[in-house]
Amino acid sequence: MNKPAALLRAPPFPWSAGIRAPANPAPDFDPADSDRLFEAVRIAQVGGAFWDAPCAPERLAETVFRPRSKAEIPDLQASFGIADVLDCPDDCDPWSILPHARRLVAHGDDEWIAIAIVLGIAVQVLSPGNYGAPSDDDATLKAKTLAALARPMPDPFSDGWLTPSQAIALLAEWRRVIDGNRGSGGQAIVAACGMSWWKRAEIRRFLWVPGTRLRITNSGTSALTHAQRHGGAVAVWPSRISPRLIARAQEKGVALVRVEDGFVRSAGLGSNLVPPSSVVVDRRGIHFDPSAPSDLETVLATTEFAPALLERARQLRESIVAAGISKYARSSGARGKASESPKRARRVVLVPGQVEDDMSVLAGGGGMTSNLELLKRTRAIEPEAEIWWRPHPDVDAGHRNGVVADEDALQYANRIVREGSMADLLDEVDALHVLTSLSGFEALLRGREVTCHGTPFFAGWGLTRDLGTVPGRRGRQLTLDELVAGVLLLYPRYLDPVTGLPCPPELLIRRMAEGTMPNRQGWIEPLRRLQGRIVSRFQTRKAKAVHP
Repeated sequence: MNKPAALLRAPPFPWSAGIRAPANPAPDFDPADSDRLFEAVRIAQVGGAFWDAPCAPERLAETVFRPRSKAEIPDLQASFGIADVLDCPDDCDPWSILPHARRLVAHGDDEWIAIAIVLGIAVQVLSPGNYGAPSDDDATLKAKTLAALARPMPDPFSDGWLTPSQAIALLAEWRRVIDGNRGSGGQAIVAACGMSWWKRAEIRRFLWVPGTRLRITNSGTSALTHAQRHGGAVAVWPSRISPRLIARAQEKGVALVRVEDGFVRSAGLGSNLVPPSSVVVDRRGIHFDPSAPSDLETVLATTEFAPALLERARQLRESIVAAGISKYARSSGARGKASESPKRARRVVLVPGQVEDDMSVLAGGGGMTSNLELLKRTRAIEPEAEIWWRPHPDVDAGHRNGVVADEDALQYANRIVREGSMADLLDEVDALHVLTSLSGFEALLRGREVTCHGTPFFAGWGLTRDLGTVPGRRGRQLTLDELVAGVLLLYPRYLDPVTGLPCPPELLIRRMAEGTMPNRQGWIEPLRRLQGRIVSRFQTRKAKAVHP
């Protein structure tokens, strides 16, 4: 009898050579609580080929039949009644069918038997195999299913093995990403436009749908036509699409799925062509635009956060702070847990600059886009504070708009701070004033006070002082760990920079903390820095001319 494929196994990621078994022998796992393990599998809906397309039969039968060949069908129809039998193909997600059935009829080598046992569905075994035999009673079938779940799964990110619980958690994350790309309404992401050439390899991995090839094109018309032909959706980068494309998509009935950088993105600036290790994929809107609902806003407004999820969020938050991680970098030294505000005679307030024509500023700034105006308003609100001004690194590098000449900044700020990472600075200040900057969220992780002059995604949940207009959709009061769970665990996707596989955020944080963050485009980063220095000098002269 051939050894069956492991019940808990990875999807066939096409860019991976396959997850190899570690050099050391697999340990023996003896799950003490089968009911808890079965419940975890049921909730995650993993096991078997869960990544296959869902079956969508016109009717759902009480009896599901899994023949080895079409020749078996007449006998089974005679035995069970033609109206009750559903013949399921091999390339079908078992979790789309079995939860609706009352009985499974299958051969003993069919892994659907194990899934049916997990679901508590009656099973009739036609022939002996690894998952059951015709003579097996319920207890024996359950024992064989438990043994199948206890088979160790290789850890794809290290030379080790995953426990069944760890394997279920990882497969659940992979299922979340695949289901999100496939779409609950059947509109899988089949095309993309507005994606920079240097991040396209990562985009293909983030948006992978088994059995579907993502077409990335420079032409919005071509992307819409392809999506319309295949009944799918188009992924777009919000800052690189036009209102005309949005209108044409609505006319054609093609859904647009917005893709943006995640909140813990990479080690290095996106403007230096460092590909992202995290993105968000939003079918309702996008997190930085408060004028309309987004998937993130929906998650934060409606999720019942389980205690285990909140504990995971707490541990993730503390690991980010301890490692000194911010969106693009880590600090120069390890930190501890969120520290108390430094004891000084004067209150220290940090004002981080932003790219003035950034989409988050235009959408969520409430009409204010000027860095200098933000500094001016902060001084008016904090007349006695020591204000530190932090120019945006992309602006300072000469890649984006928003330069404030130092002498102009010093009219309102006491100090300009360019050196050190954002994480380093957040340990040194008492509070932040932001327009829509992600640094406000990073400050919340570290227990700092945050005043929002605009309406960033983290405003309006009871954790910030909000001067901007907050949508009524955000009336819910959240704890910090509930915010972290939604923002860092339930909304984004992450890629392991070493293997290229989708991964949990904890792994990316570990890679960043260890410095294992390879960059495919490392050859071009020095050229971009040189270009940036030249542009920066020009923009500084221009700013001085505007504010002599």
